[in-house]
Amino acid sequence: MIQAVLFDMDGVLVDTERQICLSAIQMFGEMGVTVQPLDFLPFVGAGENRYLGGVAEKYGIELDIDAAKFRTYTIYGEIVRGRLEPLPGVCDFIARCRTKGIKTAIATSADLTKMEINLREIGLPAETFDATVNGLEVVHKKPSPEIYLTAAKKINVAPEHCLVVEDAINGVQAAKAAGMYCLALTTSFSAEQLKQADWICRDLSEALYLV
Repeated sequence: MIQAVLFDMDGVLVDTERQICLSAIQMFGEMGVTVQPLDFLPFVGAGENRYLGGVAEKYGIELDIDAAKFRTYTIYGEIVRGRLEPLPGVCDFIARCRTKGIKTAIATSADLTKMEINLREIGLPAETFDATVNGLEVVHKKPSPEIYLTAAKKINVAPEHCLVVEDAINGVQAAKAAGMYCLALTTSFSAEQLKQADWICRDLSEALYLV
């Protein structure tokens, strides 16, 4: 039944929520604004425009989003260099998909720059997957289903035959709105918060049976 697996990136393939949060906090600090980690939580999984922009709105800051992202990514690249690794089960899960002829794609709300940094650092370059979609390729970010529908179209698999792997509430909502199966990982949110998903696991090492 499952012909393709569409992976979110942050919190699914690699855990970078702490690092991107620290990078954003430092970026805002350079602007003279003190923000808190909890300020970012409602915007996890919605892409950096909303991640940074949502916090800026909360504090009444007029933000040049392109400049803010550029600085945040620069800080982020320095923080994570040589310090990232795939989350448990990631490499085995991807290998199992290949063995079974199941297509794979990345569908991340992050911009291309962050996607490339993460994949390089964990040793899974974009060529590992049949397709990638980043936040710059879609108009409507998660919880809109656009990014997952775009990924499915790229690999020519009908939505009802796709399994999405997510860790965020926004992402689970996007997957279900796309008419896809969803496996949620409790990397960033609790099982109760992710209950809309079809399956819930701690990480991909517990989910090999799905493929």
